Amino acid sequence: MAIADDLKKTLTDPTPLYFAAGTADLAVQQAKKVPGLIEQLRAEAPGRIEAVRNTDPKIVQEKAKEAQEAVTAKVAEVLGSIDPKKLGETAQDLALRGVGVAAEYAVKAKEAYDKVAVHGEQAVRAWRGEVSEEIVDIAVVVEPEPEAETEVAAEEKPVAKKAAVRKAPAKKAAAASADES
Repeated sequence: MAIADDLKKTLTDPTPLYFAAGTADLAVQQAKKVPGLIEQLRAEAPGRIEAVRNTDPKIVQEKAKEAQEAVTAKVAEVLGSIDPKKLGETAQDLALRGVGVAAEYAVKAKEAYDKVAVHGEQAVRAWRGEVSEEIVDIAVVVEPEPEAETEVAAEEKPVAKKAAVRKAPAKKAAAASADES
């Protein structure tokens, strides 16, 4: 029965759909920025192309050779400092750190997933126009519905009417005595 319950929960959970909607909405937002980036590239491209044309190939070759020598020296230094005994300890340490980092990234991924799903749910509501319904729901919580007020008022009216009926003869008698004087 637990498997059936898990399947039912999985198949009825809208979060993946909200995640997809959120992803699509964020993609549309980013796509709207593309024309501006293209204009920026168009403006900067001639200057960059000219800078590449004016670069001396000999300078580029010298910098590449220096970088290659630096990398070769660093690799030789690292390979020369390897101690086989410490290598095993370091491997275990790195593996444990890797597990910790993986767990941390899993938590961050879940948080990001939930955040995009919430964004997607809001986007879907906006697409459907349900934002206004949500505002109405909040208003109902803050201010009771008119039906509830009329029910309370209807219950209080008979009591108020009885009191008014009792006061009416007293008012008539007071008015009559005021007229006589």
